[in-house]
Amino acid sequence: MTSPEPQPPAPQPQEPESKDRVYRSVPAIAGGVLLLAITGWLGIDAVISGEGRTPWLALAVLLLVVPLVAAFTLRPAVYAGDDRLRIRNPFRLVVVPWAQVAALRSSYSNEVLTQSGAKYQLWAVPVSLRARKKAARREMRATAQARRGTGRDAGRGSALGMPTGLDGGLGRDSVSEGPARAETDRIMDELRGLYEARHQTEAARGEVTVRWAYEVLAPAVAGAVLVLILVVVG
Repeated sequence: MTSPEPQPPAPQPQEPESKDRVYRSVPAIAGGVLLLAITGWLGIDAVISGEGRTPWLALAVLLLVVPLVAAFTLRPAVYAGDDRLRIRNPFRLVVVPWAQVAALRSSYSNEVLTQSGAKYQLWAVPVSLRARKKAARREMRATAQARRGTGRDAGRGSALGMPTGLDGGLGRDSVSEGPARAETDRIMDELRGLYEARHQTEAARGEVTVRWAYEVLAPAVAGAVLVLILVVVG
């Protein structure tokens, strides 16, 4: 009599992994692509058409300028996950677990402060004072319209002997849709909400790590050295 063959254990269903929210500056990316296109066009033209040391100098300038332009325009990004905040700045990659975050501050720049007192700027979420002023003007106009609408509805409701205001369901203009906010301020509000929800969880614990972007620094330094040598040699 043969014994039954052991059956392999049934695979356990895996929980879907939450994807990080990614924040980047669209104007910076557009400007970076334009600058890289212009730099590449001028540099390649100098390499092909230049004489003497010009092609070598053009190559050295390209080696210096292209990594720096890409670092300040295309590279910056902020990745907000359930457990940590990853900040990719021009020359560094900073990983901050939510438990290590002390505050998310917005003034003339958006910054994250850690429990140890370190401060890291969010390059991918730049502050626009112009956008803040536009949002404030929109909020003032919306408030003024809501007050005028509430006044009209109050007079109409009084004449009909009906309740007015939000409880009475009259005056759609009086219903507030929330304060107007600039885009980067809304992003910071989302990050603060995620921090409040996750900073006390066990998975959000850990240490802050900082890694330098040598893939940007190395070619830029090499290009600067080559430009200096070519200029000095003459």
